[in-house]
Amino acid sequence: MLGLTVHEWAHAWVARLQGDFTAEDRGRLSLNPIRHIDIFGTILVPILLLVSTRGRVGFGWARPVPVNPYNFKSPRRGVLWVSLAGPLSNICLATACGLIIRIAGLSVSQPLGFILASLTIINLYLAFFNLIPVPPLDGSGVVTSLLPIHLAERYEHLGRYGLLVLVALIFIGLVNVLAGVPARALYAILTGIRY
Repeated sequence: MLGLTVHEWAHAWVARLQGDFTAEDRGRLSLNPIRHIDIFGTILVPILLLVSTRGRVGFGWARPVPVNPYNFKSPRRGVLWVSLAGPLSNICLATACGLIIRIAGLSVSQPLGFILASLTIINLYLAFFNLIPVPPLDGSGVVTSLLPIHLAERYEHLGRYGLLVLVALIFIGLVNVLAGVPARALYAILTGIRY
């Protein structure tokens, strides 16, 4: 919940900085987790996965922050920064937790060390997963804002297949390569603990 809340708050905060007050007007510029709960993605799916996989698979999402790029001072630059804001906020949160582990010399066998290690790896996975350039993930906003306009329009049209592509990537294990490998590597660097 902490990672999802910070992630969505960061999108809303950067959108406001770029000139779009939509999220703030709808009460989403908030660190209150209740504001970001999606009944299906934050509650039902995680519970079903917890029960059906005996805790081996965890997955969920928050309610996306509403953003209107037409309100941005510069729409393409605004989309880039808003898209990056969520994953970067998770990397910042993971960095803070990981450095506390390293500096305090904590281990995962200690309660505080376990909590901080869990926050570190979960936030790193969340960040790198969201940077995968498949709609509706944040990485697709990054790609769209960096492509020339004519290619960005074609790329956006592929968005209708994004969910299918994402499910395929999860099924064939490519998500573990794209998100898991960098998350585990950065975890080891931040905490000094091999994952």
